[in-house]
Amino acid sequence: MFANKLVMNTQKRANLRASFFRHVAQTSPAPLALEIERAEGCWLYGYKGEQWLDLIAGIGPSVLGHRHPRVQSAVQQQLEAYWHTLVYGEFILTPQVRLAQLLADNLPGGLDAVYFTNSGTEAAEGAMKLAKRVTGRSQFVACRYAYHGSTQGAASLMWPKDFTEVFQPLLPGIRHIGFNEASELDNIDYQTAAVVVETIQGEAGVIPPNPSWLLALHKRCTEVGALLILDEIQAGMGRTGQLFAFEKYGIVPDILLLAKGFGGGMPLGAFIARQELMQTLTHDPVLGHITTFGGHPVCVAAGLATLEILLEGDLLAQVPAKEALFKSLLIHPGIKELRSAGLWLAVDLGNAAKVQSVIQYCLKEGIITDWFLFNDRSLRIAPPLTISEEEIRFACSVILDGISLCSSEVH
Repeated sequence: MFANKLVMNTQKRANLRASFFRHVAQTSPAPLALEIERAEGCWLYGYKGEQWLDLIAGIGPSVLGHRHPRVQSAVQQQLEAYWHTLVYGEFILTPQVRLAQLLADNLPGGLDAVYFTNSGTEAAEGAMKLAKRVTGRSQFVACRYAYHGSTQGAASLMWPKDFTEVFQPLLPGIRHIGFNEASELDNIDYQTAAVVVETIQGEAGVIPPNPSWLLALHKRCTEVGALLILDEIQAGMGRTGQLFAFEKYGIVPDILLLAKGFGGGMPLGAFIARQELMQTLTHDPVLGHITTFGGHPVCVAAGLATLEILLEGDLLAQVPAKEALFKSLLIHPGIKELRSAGLWLAVDLGNAAKVQSVIQYCLKEGIITDWFLFNDRSLRIAPPLTISEEEIRFACSVILDGISLCSSEVH
């Protein structure tokens, strides 16, 4: 009987895997195809007893780890009350109001009106429409090697065009400048509706801004009447050790983008601006920007719990020490450079082949890592903020072993 049951389970798993490849749309020729049975804390578990330390927090959303008890409780309580009710912005829904108020209380410069979305790319799209509406202009400036999303408006901001060339034409009127390149700021002119920039470039491989450049960028936007849109979809929600990365640079954006960790593992994004700017979407035409599921009450309840935890606890205060521990352990002749911004690190190994070799080694040894969209020679580390010292030491040990192995194979 046991043998028959084992055969049946094996067949079910095989069928599930086959259905995954047959019916779930793929985004790459070689998906990881790990079958996840459950997740908790910083760990993912497979049905055969496998376990993997999630060193990338699901590419950002699991900022508090998986199934944080308080976030899970908030979701369960909201499920008992109501789920979807009506398109966003029509009904007064308690979790939406509470999260918007808490954000406004903790954001500077009058960033007091929150438009909830389902994702980061939707936040970027809404912000671009808002900038057009406020300024009456249609041109945008973005940075080379930045990533703001994959829908057509957000993807228009992307350069190089490796990921967008086959989908042309996208939006016209996009100029690109170099991140930290002061000499190119003159490309921002009186036809520019907004400049869209990551506070810290993520997919370029964790590139922090030169503070003087960010100040000059802000000044140039003010001079020509262009809005400054700061994308903190990856950098926000404590990733750098501060609630919002821009807080340390002495500027305040006109529009702020949030997503990923914002929902604590649930799909949630937002673009945030001053009330007088956001009001322009309410008239001429009415319903200037609408969404059915943006700000879904269950997702917002998770986001509210996440923000409360970050504000009330000491997780943000722990980030510098955890960052320092990673940096003290990740020392190896195979590492060309180590860049970091809090619990967000890029381990430059010099070429893409080495990175892929280390990723595969780590996977076999119970660590999930990744690379960067515009920097395939660097290994991505961005774990949940809840990662422990013991887990950091384990992760670094495996990574170093992987680097040593791939270095010996090269020689």
